[in-house]
Amino acid sequence: MGNLRVTKKGIRLEGISEFLLPLYVKEIHSRKDSPLVLQSDRNVTVNARNHMGQLTGQLTVGADAVEAQCKRFEVRASDGGKVLFSADEDEIVIGADRLKVTGTEGAVFGHSVETPHIRAEPSQDLKLESPTRSLVMEAPRGVQVSAAAGDLKATCRKELHLQSTEGEIFLDADTIRLGNLPMGSFSSSSSSFSSSSSSSSPSSSAPRQTIYELCSCPNGKLYLSPAGAGSTCQSSSNICLWS
Repeated sequence: MGNLRVTKKGIRLEGISEFLLPLYVKEIHSRKDSPLVLQSDRNVTVNARNHMGQLTGQLTVGADAVEAQCKRFEVRASDGGKVLFSADEDEIVIGADRLKVTGTEGAVFGHSVETPHIRAEPSQDLKLESPTRSLVMEAPRGVQVSAAAGDLKATCRKELHLQSTEGEIFLDADTIRLGNLPMGSFSSSSSSFSSSSSSSSPSSSAPRQTIYELCSCPNGKLYLSPAGAGSTCQSSSNICLWS
């Protein structure tokens, strides 16, 4: 019957064929040396139904998009074992060894991100930025930020707060510098008195300006000491950091 042949294994159809009404088959195979092509002027839709005729899955290939409608969508490796990508109503799982985002704008997350490790490419910088709002990192057992072979820099436009509600703030380094600090000047109090034969009364007095030195003990604790001759900051057990 033209391009239609009936064989022992089924029906064999060669060449280009058009079906005006639905075609119900169990399996569709191409020849071993040629691919199988499904072509449509609008879109190609593949439906899966249960024994009651209800739609359980649908794959639509259109001019603008490829849409899949099912309870769970999976993309597996070539051997069919490892799940590379899966999506359902509750979550999306990426099972590949590495997730790489090559867009210039990076990755945008509308809600929270939970991950045990964030790492940049080798010889590349890692940047976490919130252009218009705040950036919050929280962990119940602590947050650790380390730079093994470089500097760690924290800058802000307004105040920088270091707060520990129960523990202590520990600075461990060979040299600790506090730059751009205002220099103070020490001046003793001076008073002028006018005396008479019967009594004396202060005519003018200058207020005393107290200057303190920020000192450090060998155990790392900081304290303030009055500057001047009575300062304890230069003793053998203390180190003067700023005056």
